[in-house]
Amino acid sequence: MNLKAKSKIWIETEKGILMGEGRFRLLKELDQTKSLNKASKNLNMSYNKAWKLLKDMNANAPKPISINQSGGKDGGGTELTDYALFLINAFEDLNKKCWDMLDLEIQKFDL
Repeated sequence: MNLKAKSKIWIETEKGILMGEGRFRLLKELDQTKSLNKASKNLNMSYNKAWKLLKDMNANAPKPISINQSGGKDGGGTELTDYALFLINAFEDLNKKCWDMLDLEIQKFDL
């Protein structure tokens, strides 16, 4: 039998949650679409929930996560900062390392 250990991780600051799986997926989608509205639709998430997650990330982060541009003649959009792109990569790497370690550890047990 091939067993897998699973875990959910998130990153917190003293202010609250900075990054978790849902926030990670939202940032990845925002990086692709450059639109909070499109990203939320693609993730089957309400716009209000997506907006709240992004607002919370910006409030909890030591550096800005996004640059929001209001609509107008050329439309608005949401651009991720370099710090947000760093967070995406760091969280993805942290998750992979965590799962790899769990895969190694569970093999030690005779289950």
